[in-house]
This record gives sequence, structure tokens and C-alpha cells, in this order.
Amino acid sequence: QVQLVESGGGLVQAGESLSLSCAASGSIVTINSMGWYRQAPGKQRELLAAIDKTGSAKYADSVKGRFTISRDNAKNSVSLQMSSLKPEDTANYYCTAGPVTWYEGGLYKRLLEIWGQGTLVTVSS
Repeated sequence: QVQLVESGGGLVQAGESLSLSCAASGSIVTINSMGWYRQAPGKQRELLAAIDKTGSAKYADSVKGRFTISRDNAKNSVSLQMSSLKPEDTANYYCTAGPVTWYEGGLYKRLLEIWGQGTLVTVSS
């Protein structure tokens, strides 16, 4: 089985920084894209940033210039460095990856997308 495990959420003051990390477990063969979403109460899920295997990254306008996504292909991990945090950044943050190919039970398996369990980021004013 393959899964994503996130860490790094917490409570910070406005203007401070916070870093989120996410690592894929399992016998990973390849992960095409990794990214971060967030969802605040009563709001739609928002794609914040995504990065491909080459390191090419894209950002939502709402976080461009404040958030930086990075990836370690050897560790099958992705991080999100968040700076100049605002109260409106308060949300559950989710890591995503896909398509993912892994080796299990003598077979190569593939999923289009997998998600982490989410980590809460709270920014107080």
C-alpha cells in the first residue's frame, strides 16, 4: 500500500512562517506530480502549488511570492514553505501526489491520485 503522511501544521501568528512536509511511503517507483491543497471551513478546496519531477512549479495567485514548494525525488517527499502568513491562510492543508506507481506483491500498481490526511494550519491575527 502507498500513502502520504503530512507533518508540520500548527498555530502561528500573522506574518510568521511555517513549513509543511509530506512523504510517500511504500515501494514507490515514480510519482509524476506532487502538490498542496487547502480547504477552509465553508470554502472550496483550493490548489495552492504543484511541482513535477523536473522541479517545475506552479502556484495559485493567492500564495504566489509567499509560499514555496519543493520536492525531493529520492525521498518521495514534498514540502511547502509558507511565509508572511495571514489569518485567511487558516485551513486544513492536504498533500497530493499522482499519478503514483509502486511495486507491491510482485505487481506494479498505479493510482491517478493519492491524498494525505491533512494538517491544520491556524494563523492568528
